[in-house]
Amino acid sequence: MADWNAQQYLKFEDERTRPARDLLEQIPLQDARKVVDIGCGPGNSTELLVQRWPQASVTGVDTSADMLRQARERLPRQTFIEANIAHWAPPAGTDVLFANAIFQWVPDHLKQLKRLLGSLPPGGALAVQMPDNLEEPSHILMRDVAHLEPWRKQLAKAAELRDSLPKPGAYYDALRPLCTRLEIWHTVYNHVLDGAPSIVEWVKGTGLRPFVEPLEPPERKAYLAEYTARITASYLPRADGKVLLRFPRIFIVAVK
Repeated sequence: MADWNAQQYLKFEDERTRPARDLLEQIPLQDARKVVDIGCGPGNSTELLVQRWPQASVTGVDTSADMLRQARERLPRQTFIEANIAHWAPPAGTDVLFANAIFQWVPDHLKQLKRLLGSLPPGGALAVQMPDNLEEPSHILMRDVAHLEPWRKQLAKAAELRDSLPKPGAYYDALRPLCTRLEIWHTVYNHVLDGAPSIVEWVKGTGLRPFVEPLEPPERKAYLAEYTARITASYLPRADGKVLLRFPRIFIVAVK
């Protein structure tokens, strides 16, 4: 895929940061010396880590040059590294590995989570949050429209870039032998947005990217028009005209 767009992503910064805050609150470490924000994006989650552990060395890791540019502007005193998490290893002595909404994009991420948890010292924590929303209308409709002509051929592989998440039991069985404490839970957010077009703008920054990037501008415009029409029919306005974007997420906190 093309590089991520930090400006598009940050249109809903408060809503996107809320799960990171909720995950951070459940990490039991009071003191940390080295903290890494995996998939740090534009630095909104990294900023939370700096506030939580102001004396720690906090490093952000991401594959996106545009996201890292935004993160460095936001937090010029912190270190940010461009790297693919599948081939990256945390520095020795890392106390916290924090990953907000990144591992759903990583192939065979259970294997990667086991590897990263195993690299931590005793008492270190791996904290992970992932969207679990592929069966929500916002994402079902992406695939439905992609199966239509004239987009079917070009978008045949778009849905393959992200798999459905394993069940909580799979995470438990994989990680429990490696840690002394393991917490797994789901939270369903109902984000209040201005209307159906806001839902489209939200997913343009994340899940919709594989579906629109392969298309030429006229095809992209037509795809988005069809997708927006279906979103409008699926997310009906509430009494005040707002819409609710239902957004399930899974959380994992494992202490070595």
